[in-house]
Amino acid sequence: MTSNDSPDLQQISRPHQISPELTRELITCWITVSNAGGAAGFPFPPVDVTHVAPVAQELIAGLAPQRSRLVLATIDGVLAGWMSIRRDPHPVVAHRGTVNHVQSHTDFRGRGIGTALMNRARQIARDDTGLEQLHLAARAGVGLEDFYGRLGWKGIGRWPGALRLGPDGNRDEILMILAPL
Repeated sequence: MTSNDSPDLQQISRPHQISPELTRELITCWITVSNAGGAAGFPFPPVDVTHVAPVAQELIAGLAPQRSRLVLATIDGVLAGWMSIRRDPHPVVAHRGTVNHVQSHTDFRGRGIGTALMNRARQIARDDTGLEQLHLAARAGVGLEDFYGRLGWKGIGRWPGALRLGPDGNRDEILMILAPL
């Protein structure tokens, strides 16, 4: 990735910070990634706006600086990818956060969007929210373990057959941690 291709990264921590146009782009990205087989929260493609929009609206409505943030990657003003970082406010687990919905739009694959998002997630978690560790759950069998592993994440467990992607499509879920941040 050249410096001209580097994504602009922005974090959103309040619902009013995301415009209706950006909301549409986020939904479109989510639909595109899901329909291309991406492990982004909708395991039964095809999906369309009727499936994705309510979930996206709920995610956006739940944004709050100490509880939930979106990290957006844009290239030339176009949404190239995004992810969420969440934390449970309960004092016993408030030191850790969870990364969800990491995705790069298919038009921008191979340009380092996922890596840029994950590196920014680490920085936000450590510097902006005071987290000490991040967790994620990844679908096995699609290369995600290797991707996250290259970024310093460690596998801490495997839940056999946790994901049912169809009548004969069970997949393991890989539990991973990034600590220290």
